[in-house]
Amino acid sequence: MARAKARTRIGVVKSNKMDKTVVVEIVSTVKHKVYNKPIKRSSTYKVHDKENKCSVGDKVQITESKPISKTKRWRVSKIIQQKVVPDVQIKDEAAEVAGEDQ
Repeated sequence: MARAKARTRIGVVKSNKMDKTVVVEIVSTVKHKVYNKPIKRSSTYKVHDKENKCSVGDKVQITESKPISKTKRWRVSKIIQQKVVPDVQIKDEAAEVAGEDQ
């Protein structure tokens, strides 16, 4: 008997505070039945991240799998886009004050 193909979804990582688990939010749009206005719906899933590679803000593809724990039934299949962190230089305020006096 042939197995059904696993479902895949694309979402954004909202939390990675658990070990080997990330919370992924998936946003979809549906039409309102009466007003025909598009409405945003979001669902969150606890997803297994084997190598702890995902960070908050990453866009990931998740795949449905057999139950891993009580609430985890999805795995991270790949990281589509990592969140870009701006390169910020931290200024030493004490050095600036000392430099102004001389």
